[in-house]
Amino acid sequence: MKKSILFVDEYHDLSVEAARIAAAVWPDTFTIVSAGIDPRARFTGVGESAGTVAFAAVAGDAFDIVISMGHLAAQSCAMLPGLPPVIIWDDLECANSTEFDEKQPILRQRVESLGTPGALQALVRQRSTLADVIDSLQEGVIAHDRDRKVFLFSRGAERITGVDRGSVIGRDCHELFQPRLCGESCAFCGGAPRETSATTLQAAYATSFIAGDGVHHDVEVSRLPLSDAAGNETGALITFTDTTRMHELEARLGEVESFSGIIGRDHRMLEIYELVRDLADSDFPVVITGESGTGKELVAAAIHNESLRRDQLFVPVNCGALPEGTLESELFGHLKGAFTGAIRDKKGRFELADRGTLFLDEIGDLSLPMQVKLLRVLQEGIFEPVGSETSRKVDVRVICATNRNLREMVAKGAFREDLFYRLAVVPIEMPPLRERRNDIPLLARHFLEKTTGRLSRGAMTFSDDAMSVLMNYAWPGNVRQLQNAIQFALIKCRSATVMPLHLPPEILAGTYVPIGQMHVPGKVGRRPKLTDDIVERALAKAGGNKAKAARLLGVGRATLYNFINGKGQEAVAVD
Repeated sequence: MKKSILFVDEYHDLSVEAARIAAAVWPDTFTIVSAGIDPRARFTGVGESAGTVAFAAVAGDAFDIVISMGHLAAQSCAMLPGLPPVIIWDDLECANSTEFDEKQPILRQRVESLGTPGALQALVRQRSTLADVIDSLQEGVIAHDRDRKVFLFSRGAERITGVDRGSVIGRDCHELFQPRLCGESCAFCGGAPRETSATTLQAAYATSFIAGDGVHHDVEVSRLPLSDAAGNETGALITFTDTTRMHELEARLGEVESFSGIIGRDHRMLEIYELVRDLADSDFPVVITGESGTGKELVAAAIHNESLRRDQLFVPVNCGALPEGTLESELFGHLKGAFTGAIRDKKGRFELADRGTLFLDEIGDLSLPMQVKLLRVLQEGIFEPVGSETSRKVDVRVICATNRNLREMVAKGAFREDLFYRLAVVPIEMPPLRERRNDIPLLARHFLEKTTGRLSRGAMTFSDDAMSVLMNYAWPGNVRQLQNAIQFALIKCRSATVMPLHLPPEILAGTYVPIGQMHVPGKVGRRPKLTDDIVERALAKAGGNKAKAARLLGVGRATLYNFINGKGQEAVAVD
């Protein structure tokens, strides 16, 4: 099979002459192609009669060897499919016909020298070896230029994505996968990188996409910048590993600790993760219920991020935080002059979320008239901005959340039954934190690490006693309250270990906290007074054993006996 050589220069003239010489030297060995970067920039007309083509016409073709006369051509050649070896003869650049005539003998000598036995074959073999190495990798490898045009797509990428490389080369990578493989980490959404720093283009992240076979895949992605000799970014190299099977095994073994920004490994959370995955390929409305602070908005965002709408906006609206008149304008927008203060046209949240996801928090606070308008949008996909007589059509997935019982509201006539059944196609109930206590250490350490990083503090840990306090508290404010408690503790704590005394007072008052462990070791201070309530809970926890209760309280047995006998009401000094 003949190998192919591409000769490229800016004006066509040198590439045409090089191709003519090469065809004469190796008539039966190579397929010779000549191209010009800018076909309108000819200075002699040599190329007009030599069958040359514009570089754009062959930019998607694969070549075994590329020879570039000049740096301008070399920059384009670097992004050719398959990364062929590029030889640069920059000293042959010509600006006019006189220079062209002077450099023709040098060009002929250069081209003929390529015929040295084994020279071109070695370059072809080098390219073939590189391609074999890339194709042997289990990971997928993709490379694209600054315009996101793919020029490298490995066999591993074919295997993972289910897409044939022949249908990929030369296409915009954003057109290949839905949602985009780059997720929210794309630096080329506007064509050229948003920032030119090489470190900006480096990234490692987890994402998911729908493969060519329609199957949802989880992948770990690494992205590195591609640069030319001058250090300018010319594109990006992406490697990715399919982690779908690993995640499935981790879920079965109960080893999953987080999912799409949600922290938790309790079996009820694992069930929610699985349900979110199942919702990825559909557009069914979802109602998320649960107490305040359980993370309903995080689950809504996870559903959006795992869905085919991930590349579009996720627009949250708190229905309970806006007055009735304002809410209609916020949801549907308004025209200029529609009411006092409407000084310009404004898009509503439905229009902003077109092709994306709209999250309606506290949906139970909607008035009945607003419920009617919402039902119409859900059923027909159309609405009218305030002050407009023209309907607008949108394609929006709606996810709702509430801490109220919508079924009871329907029974009382406070919530429309038809809207309830239109929204609650897939219900998700978030468990309160007190019902998944094994997640408390995981969440507490996550918030501790996150907050210390924001405050630029060193690594910190919880003492066993502090973690015991956190585990024993009822957490009426759920995860949000836990996060606030950790932030409070970091304000109080000046050491590397969070102790019980650093936690908020209401948490200490609501747990079986050992009073004797409420001090910083090695320091002298005062403890809170023993109270009937604290002693009763300690005795209950100790099963009535006074000695054990004293140890839980961190006081001597005599102190506890004196208190029980009415003699120890005074504060107890730290030993």
